[in-house]
Amino acid sequence: MLRTIRAFWHDQRGIALILVSVMLPAIIGFSLLAIDMSRVNNLHNDLQKAADAFALAGAAELDGSSGSWVRAERAMATLVSNESNFSTAGRVPLTAGQPGGTLNCNNAGNISWCFLKAIPAADSTQITAANLATYVADANRTVGEAETRFIQVTVAPTGFAAIFPASFLTGNSASDSFNVGAISVAGFVSGVCNFTPVFICNPYEMDANGTNDAGGYTLEQAVSNPAVRRRLIELRKVGNGAAAGPGNFGFLEPPAGVGNGAQALAETIATSTPIGCYESGSVSSKTGQNAGPVQDAFNVRFGIDANGHFNSPEYGPAANVRKGAIKTKGAANQCPSMNQLSFTEAGTMGLPRDATTPYMGGRMGDGDWNISDYWSTNFGSTSHPSSWDTTKPTRYDVYKYEIAQGLVGTASTGGEIGTPSNSCQPPVTSVDRRLLYGAILNCNALEAAGNDLSGHSTNLPVEAFGSFFLTEPVASASDDASVMVELVDVTGGAGQGTLDNFLRDEAQLYR
Repeated sequence: MLRTIRAFWHDQRGIALILVSVMLPAIIGFSLLAIDMSRVNNLHNDLQKAADAFALAGAAELDGSSGSWVRAERAMATLVSNESNFSTAGRVPLTAGQPGGTLNCNNAGNISWCFLKAIPAADSTQITAANLATYVADANRTVGEAETRFIQVTVAPTGFAAIFPASFLTGNSASDSFNVGAISVAGFVSGVCNFTPVFICNPYEMDANGTNDAGGYTLEQAVSNPAVRRRLIELRKVGNGAAAGPGNFGFLEPPAGVGNGAQALAETIATSTPIGCYESGSVSSKTGQNAGPVQDAFNVRFGIDANGHFNSPEYGPAANVRKGAIKTKGAANQCPSMNQLSFTEAGTMGLPRDATTPYMGGRMGDGDWNISDYWSTNFGSTSHPSSWDTTKPTRYDVYKYEIAQGLVGTASTGGEIGTPSNSCQPPVTSVDRRLLYGAILNCNALEAAGNDLSGHSTNLPVEAFGSFFLTEPVASASDDASVMVELVDVTGGAGQGTLDNFLRDEAQLYR
């Protein structure tokens, strides 16, 4: 009997079954836990990818311009399609909505969001209800849209029911289920490259009452309406000659490596290959430079001698320099200086100014300019599009038509042609030299906020980047000299797309 008991005691057959029986609950538990971890990880990935997609779609519209909030909401509602799986509700579509773009924080569909002017420097610092006021954009839509640089999107937490009996570990009968959510922060960097270091005070800037001295048109409305776009605008330099108000211009900080001083600034304006890149939220003004070289920088585009300052091909004139003047002094083999040109010679006519200037204190015209006299003086009986007889074109349209139809070399009744002199640098045809590119700033609002645009101010938000057509040479080297321009195009949703090659827009995830 004792031998039998001893043999049974030492017999190891079937021990695996005992061990498996003992470990089976743990094996099943770990298997269920692995399945749950995989399910919750997939659910979180779905929610996080949705949050990232919503945030990126919204951020791509946050260019600091008017209407950016409503465009961001529209993008999230219409451009993003996501769904999640493994929640208690099963497969769930994740959607947004368009509440109207009037609030700095809002929610619709499965998400909520806040438009932010800044984010914490450290990624470990979360944006919570306690510190949101530090980072959220101003509730005043006009102010808030201009300062918005980021959007934080939160996907509504969704329930997850675990298979693994988590309540067994916690003693809480309700802990088998919990919520899973996701948060994403994306930002938008909008900028341009190959732009001249110039800013133009928005001629169509609205005041606090939603009015302006430009007939109530906004910048977006003006650029999309040819009848408004063809208004001639008289720009004056911010500084001694003019305040930083609508319709004036100043200079931006030149790109690194250009050098200091008026001459270096003039070179960056005069060149046909500018290297400056500027972001929409952080341009810096640097006005106060001497106006003399700057006059040369503008006028070299018209084939006017710049006193030896710009004697290389990158400073060549435009392909069409018709300006209503002929040279009456100096040797025939020289590019004319301003004092060698006669702008009053019979039979010459540059692009005329508007008949009246009822806007912006007399510095913005009504868009009614004398195209018939201009055409007959310069091109005689040569035909032009019949539509011009009923709908007046912009001056820029006429200028481009002259080039496209080979009329640049046609002599006016007084003998002027639009072809620059062969003795000048060769004309630049790779870019349109008669266009001036610059950042459009809401100068009144910026000055009211304490910025000094007649000196050096940093981190200035840009309403839009724009192009302006130079209609005539700058007549004076003084600070109050007038630069006569037509608005051509702006960046952003209201633009015509002609500036797309300059844009460097990028939406990216930050956290």
